[in-house]
Amino acid sequence: MATRRVDRPRGRFPAVGQNGLVSTTFPRTRRPRLGYRVEQVEDFLEEARRAYDAGAVGDGVITSQTIRHTAFELIKGGYETDTVDAALERLEDAFALRERERALKQRGDDAYYADARVRAQEILDRLARPAGERFTRAGRLTAGYHVGDVDAFADLLVAYFRDGVPLTITEVRTAAFRSRRGGYSEPQVDLVIDAVIDVMLAVR
Repeated sequence: MATRRVDRPRGRFPAVGQNGLVSTTFPRTRRPRLGYRVEQVEDFLEEARRAYDAGAVGDGVITSQTIRHTAFELIKGGYETDTVDAALERLEDAFALRERERALKQRGDDAYYADARVRAQEILDRLARPAGERFTRAGRLTAGYHVGDVDAFADLLVAYFRDGVPLTITEVRTAAFRSRRGGYSEPQVDLVIDAVIDVMLAVR
């Protein structure tokens, strides 16, 4: 199973300890299990904390999108991945909220939501294509996402955008597709699903 996203429960932004670093209570994996490299996790969370506290959300290199795509090296005895992923989810939500507030203030409600509707329609136009033709195919010898799996999930997204059928951000983030040679292009599918998450965060 080719999993795209990890379930990261929402919550508060991680607290800062007395030493100025992000206070981490992440458990470590027991050898020989792999976990995230500790130094990389702590460095990234501290950088995110500084940007957040300085009100620099959206101004620097750290945004809700970059947090979503952050990756750490896997080593033996590192931080438990599920716990760190939960912290990243909190960061993404916090940054997305700040980005939304700033955009609303700068552009106004009407322009902001009009742009969100345009982006939603662009996504819908692609996903409403016939089954099997929604995305570019990977090469015959190249692994891609299982066409049937992606099409089934695309139908859920169409129902969400077109008919208002309930769908949560977590369900989108944790979408998983089997791998098949000649399947849909993984980068292209990921790009569209990222756009879905952006729209859902923008209008929630």
